[in-house]
Amino acid sequence: MKEMYNKYFMKQKMMHPLLVFLALILLVATFFYGWRVLVLTGINILVAVIVEYLCETKIFKRKKISEAAIVTAILYSLTLPVSLPIWISVVGIIVAIFFGKMVFGGFGKNIFNPALVGRAFIYVNFPQPMTIEWNQIMTGFPGGFAHYISPHIDEVSTATPMLLFRNAGEITALKNLLWGNVTGVMGEAPKIIILIAAVYLIYKKIASWEIMAGSVLGFTTISLVFTMQGVNSVPNPLYGMLMGGFLFGTVFMATDPISAAKTPLGKWIYGIIIGIITVVIRGFALFSGGMMFAILIGNMFAPIIDYGIRKQKQKKKVKKEVTNV
Repeated sequence: MKEMYNKYFMKQKMMHPLLVFLALILLVATFFYGWRVLVLTGINILVAVIVEYLCETKIFKRKKISEAAIVTAILYSLTLPVSLPIWISVVGIIVAIFFGKMVFGGFGKNIFNPALVGRAFIYVNFPQPMTIEWNQIMTGFPGGFAHYISPHIDEVSTATPMLLFRNAGEITALKNLLWGNVTGVMGEAPKIIILIAAVYLIYKKIASWEIMAGSVLGFTTISLVFTMQGVNSVPNPLYGMLMGGFLFGTVFMATDPISAAKTPLGKWIYGIIIGIITVVIRGFALFSGGMMFAILIGNMFAPIIDYGIRKQKQKKKVKKEVTNV
């Protein structure tokens, strides 16, 4: 098995810590929602690997595929409701790998985060199963380990903390948000694990602390501005960060080194843009969550930000050289 894996996959050590934390989140999601979490994720991984393998070997004539395909498939899966029809999920992961990654030339050349490209596609084209079909979380051992899937929720308007706040103006208890006793997509629940992952990934210099800090800064600042102005559609920044997929997106997706800004100052600007846009979309758009679109918009501006910063540095360098002469 190991020899076969080494034959087809290009090892990327920086992906391994990510896989460990994503596996923990998958385990918690399985406890909350049942074994369908692993079934859906397993199918997405298989399809992602097949699509990337066919593109790499048949189009680019390369021998191996990247482990990033596995990470992309898991990240994509964790942004989905557990009850999403498998065929829709498969369509999304195909779009993620092919249109989000391979059309740009494969690993290291994509402009947008591939997992979010796939999710955005099915979010827009299949809104009902992505925004209306929710399932209860199960608590008390063995929880979801004894079930294929948790029960369906009939009251859609208050199914998730974001919907509860948006439709009823009610805030979910902080401890429930922190420990994950809330309904949502599969990867939203275990905020504690996500926070621990953030600390570890920063410590190991795998993920950019500037991007994370910038996202939190932008999110907090604009949230405080709106709340002080009495905008009821924007919650307290602490609750806002614990609702929905802000933390998951900030730690695992906004920090994607390929699609994010790369200059030190650019990372701060990039993160701040994501934080601000997330609050604006959540508070004033039709969508109850805005992190997905915020990161994709940030991806779009990342090359422009880096280009502007580098050109400015070049101008300063030339000016300094002329002055010295």
